[in-house]
Amino acid sequence: MSAQEALEVNPQPCEGAAAAPTQARVRAVAPGTVGSWHAQIPEDRAMLRAAAQLTRDIAKARPEIYWPDMLGSAALGYAALAGAILVENTVLAVALGLFASIALYRALLFIHEITHMHRDALPGFRFGWNLLVGIPMLIPSFMYEGVHAQHHSRKRYGTIADPEYLPLALMKPWSLPVFALTAILLPPALLIRSAILVPLGVIIPPLRTLVWERASALAINPSYRREKPKGDFARMVFWQELGCSVWAMAVLAASFTYGWRPLLIALSVVSLTAFLNQVRTLVAHLWENEGEEMTLTAQYLDSVNVPPPGFLSPLWAPVGLRFHALHHLLPSMPYHSLTECHRRLSAHLGLESTYEKASYPGLLPLLGRLVRGTMSRR
Repeated sequence: MSAQEALEVNPQPCEGAAAAPTQARVRAVAPGTVGSWHAQIPEDRAMLRAAAQLTRDIAKARPEIYWPDMLGSAALGYAALAGAILVENTVLAVALGLFASIALYRALLFIHEITHMHRDALPGFRFGWNLLVGIPMLIPSFMYEGVHAQHHSRKRYGTIADPEYLPLALMKPWSLPVFALTAILLPPALLIRSAILVPLGVIIPPLRTLVWERASALAINPSYRREKPKGDFARMVFWQELGCSVWAMAVLAASFTYGWRPLLIALSVVSLTAFLNQVRTLVAHLWENEGEEMTLTAQYLDSVNVPPPGFLSPLWAPVGLRFHALHHLLPSMPYHSLTECHRRLSAHLGLESTYEKASYPGLLPLLGRLVRGTMSRR
């Protein structure tokens, strides 16, 4: 649900009456406190109205930004990966591998933009991204499309029905490193999925059902089961699955014929990319909701912005994801407009507003807050 949709659902209260209670309730919560307090936060209608009204003129996706950014990131990533495979100097190979991970990480995260993009916004972009990034990396767009939208649902966010939410701040301290490190296993798991499990599922229907329900979505909630695709989406899934399976089997055949070193290096690079994304996921939200339904304002305050001047955030949270809380207010806003959206809302609402309470200085303070949350008594 966007800020505009939230206003349309309950348009009655005036701005002043809604904003003040929200701010007072947020200030009353001690830093590091976790639990169900988010579910009690009412809508801040001044913030929602400003988000909807002040940003309409910059809500159009610009192909002259999307295409060069995606293509350049992919080209640099693949070139660096090729260099890491071909060079014999170990130090240089490691440096190229690190660069490849960062560049491919940026290229991969355009899947998030595709998920929110209207199908007519950038003709050919979904197809081009899948052909150049999604299928070669074995993460086609269908793995996120239809799944991520549930994370933005007013009724689902933060509940057991949210595929992208776990109350990590309420879990045991050991759960955080386990959560981050399991991402390293994602690339080999994806290779096995596309090269073996999906083809076998064609002749073993129960396996096909299991793979679709449990291994076809970029979700972190282990209880999530994906519903069977229908209509045009099912046809898109078929072609993307076919492309991934053909590519995965070709990669394994080439590795068997010519040697496994290139594949092992590529898997290592993509594992680092997956780890970077998992660390970013750890600080995308505060993860402090215990399963209750939340208002859009509460969802915003359970999410995180890392605005300028943090100069490293574009590396670990690229393609606009440094403004993840703002994205929950304006999910369809293109990534290249989020910095300007943030500037306008900050100037309009002021430093003491609810809007500013979702801003944090950087990655390490957020990780520290999360760790402290797991260590608190309940």
